[in-house]
Amino acid sequence: MTVRVRFAPSPTGMFHVGGARSALQNWIYAKQQGGVFVLRIEDTDAARNKPEWTEGILSALDWIGISRGSYEGPYFQSANAGEHRAAAARLYDSGRAYYCDCTREDVQARTGSQYQGYDGYHRDRGLGPGPGHALRFRTPDEGATVVVDLIRGEPTFENKLIEDFVIARGDGSPVFLLANVVDDMTMGITHVIRAEEHLPNTPKQQLLWEALGVKPPIWAHVPVVVNEKRQKLSKRRDKVALEAYRDEGYLAGAMRNYLMLLGWAPSGDREIVPWSVIEDEFRLDEVNLSSAFFDEKKLRAFNGEYIRALPVAEFIDACQPWLTGTGTIAPPPWQPEEFDADAFAAVAPLAQTRIAVLSEIVPNVDFLFLASPLIDEAAWTKTMKDGSAELLDDAVAAFEALESWDAESLKSTLEAVGAERGLKLGKTQAPVRVAVTGRTVGLPLFESLEVLGRERTLTRIRAARLRLV
Repeated sequence: MTVRVRFAPSPTGMFHVGGARSALQNWIYAKQQGGVFVLRIEDTDAARNKPEWTEGILSALDWIGISRGSYEGPYFQSANAGEHRAAAARLYDSGRAYYCDCTREDVQARTGSQYQGYDGYHRDRGLGPGPGHALRFRTPDEGATVVVDLIRGEPTFENKLIEDFVIARGDGSPVFLLANVVDDMTMGITHVIRAEEHLPNTPKQQLLWEALGVKPPIWAHVPVVVNEKRQKLSKRRDKVALEAYRDEGYLAGAMRNYLMLLGWAPSGDREIVPWSVIEDEFRLDEVNLSSAFFDEKKLRAFNGEYIRALPVAEFIDACQPWLTGTGTIAPPPWQPEEFDADAFAAVAPLAQTRIAVLSEIVPNVDFLFLASPLIDEAAWTKTMKDGSAELLDDAVAAFEALESWDAESLKSTLEAVGAERGLKLGKTQAPVRVAVTGRTVGLPLFESLEVLGRERTLTRIRAARLRLV
């Protein structure tokens, strides 16, 4: 048997990080088994689907390493609508489904509760198809449905507790449960690997598989991804869009590595490991049962480690979208002609050790490419206090006299200026840093001054001095 797994997102919004994790788990499992990864776009919600969301799914998968052409599909659920309706008809003709015209209010009136499920009122009343007649599956009265799950063992559901659920609406259109089952059958899916939030639907789907005369797939329900409050990640409340992390400057390798740790861990006391190790060691039966906490701070730390591990040349290349404003990245504050590739290359090794996401490169190096620095007014107020004007005067005089404009000479010169005032280097360089870069934190000051050059450095210190008059 050839293993066939599927990833079946809906194109109704940005690509969820939880979905990305499921895609990676399916992808790895298929590779390990010599199987096939199938991409199916579940696009039957016409009111919410947009073509750009589909393209967003494809590009997000490309980014995390599941590239177009390396999988089967994408297929579109809407193209299989005829099969969905045919399956509903077979279930009705075989007596495994029946029509019902009860409204929610009708059920509540009979049961006396808004919480009780459907009461089977139309099971044996012989109602035929017609406008407003929904088709319900006839759940077995006795026994239990056992779901064999690679992660959760054998969850067992008593059939008498499963209501006769709707499989086609009053207008004849099949609901998600049936469409999903029929699509998996049509595509020969052997393993369904998905989040545990789908587990309550699984006995219903398994009953549908069996009623349609096909052996159900092997199930694997991975833990749901939650926030710091242990709430399921929500698009309305949490930062969940994979594209947002990509555009902020997270590396695909760091994101892949981190997502695979949500509910699983590689061998040994380690978390940051090569992708080849994850592909080799990942096992579905080793996935934890407990919810997986998506910790953005930890992801950020992961990404910083991945950035620092890049060869400098690769780091420079990785920064280019933020330096040039390409694709979905916002343009930097300088004009294209102001950018100096050699100057950036000179400070790139310094910046690489200080940023956690690639978008942070812009505020770290913008002072090199702008005619004047972008002043952080809070930093200015905090730093430019009594004595700063005189200190800047002394710094200009000392720097003008320098024979060699290099980081070591600049540092020793400014140390001497501060010593004459009884100041340590940290206090001495703060006003100079704000004058030159506009901020109190950033790249090492003296290496930055070396790259910026004598003329531009002195011009900025003098401009800051005039502002203090």
